[in-house]
Amino acid sequence: MRKMTRRVAIAGAVAGSMAVVAAGASWWSRRKPPLGMEIPEEFRRRGAALLAEYPSVDVHSHAGRSFLVGAKPDSLVIRLMRDGFEADRIADMRKAQVTASLFSLVADFPLLSLEGGGLHAAREFEEGEAHRDYDRQIARLRSLTDAGLIRPGLSPGDIRAAHRDGERVAIFCSEGGDFIEDRLERLAAAYAAGLRSVTLVHYHVNRLGDVQTVAPVHHGLTAFGGDVVQEMNRLGMIIDVAHASHATCAGVVARSSVPVMLSHSSLASGPEPSPRLISREHARLVTSAGGIIGAWPAGIGSTSLADFVGQVQALIDAVGIEHVAIGTDMDANYKPVLTAYGDFPVLAAALLARGMSESDTAKVLGGNFLRLFDEVVAGAR
Repeated sequence: MRKMTRRVAIAGAVAGSMAVVAAGASWWSRRKPPLGMEIPEEFRRRGAALLAEYPSVDVHSHAGRSFLVGAKPDSLVIRLMRDGFEADRIADMRKAQVTASLFSLVADFPLLSLEGGGLHAAREFEEGEAHRDYDRQIARLRSLTDAGLIRPGLSPGDIRAAHRDGERVAIFCSEGGDFIEDRLERLAAAYAAGLRSVTLVHYHVNRLGDVQTVAPVHHGLTAFGGDVVQEMNRLGMIIDVAHASHATCAGVVARSSVPVMLSHSSLASGPEPSPRLISREHARLVTSAGGIIGAWPAGIGSTSLADFVGQVQALIDAVGIEHVAIGTDMDANYKPVLTAYGDFPVLAAALLARGMSESDTAKVLGGNFLRLFDEVVAGAR
């Protein structure tokens, strides 16, 4: 038996580590999933024409992975991911005639780890760390609009004007309210900086409420979380309850004076559904108060775009056509079946080919979000 030298041992360890990294990062790659259905050319033309005629909005994205630029994550897997390609995504939006996207920073990003088969918060924040990382990420987002790469979306009118002008819009948001810490005034500062939506919780259990993927800590929305809800209502910021537990979501809906958004999820199915999916009861909790749900093209129950179209239709059947949108989770999704904005005309064509009317398709692709945004702004005090 050959004696193992130190060099051979080190090489073997590195190779093993890289294999783990490759396996862990493979679902972040820009793979192209199968379409899974035949779409006649007539519907492809109609899908492209629909995007030219009506405003369209991706209600949740991390386009170009702005959240990674300038970061020093602990996770080797995350460090190896491509970042800073927002210009490519904006060009993709322009070519596909997608009007707007909610560009999201990741509030608990310094805590996140991919080891163990999925994202989780591996530690707690150090003093002031959450807000320092927010400053890093919002500066990157603002640099996109400051440089003229994309217009800022501060109101529903900005989206409608951009569509008329053939321009693209970025609506800034935060996935997680961790940057608020215990200082309510930070919401007004974030609004002044251009933020128009906050997903209250992500993978870290913060001061606002419980998350879907961790055992309950607060058993719903906290008292401070309720204050955040009311302050966001006052400012005219969209409240996003994605990632929130059912109890937290119920608390938000009860406290909010305007409809809320659940930006990216799908209906649970099968004997052991993912904790990131939602029940029909959970979905109807959001929509019974006028809210919307962004159908999520993740590789959970979907292996093709056709599967995702089925998930969109299932949501519509459960909550009604007025309450469904598209939340791609672009560039941070798990095994996505919609991988680029160039897929939006194909998605529109697929919905039309499955029998949806043009007006209903336009609602799902952008109209329902604009109605929600209108109501949130009108309710501001």
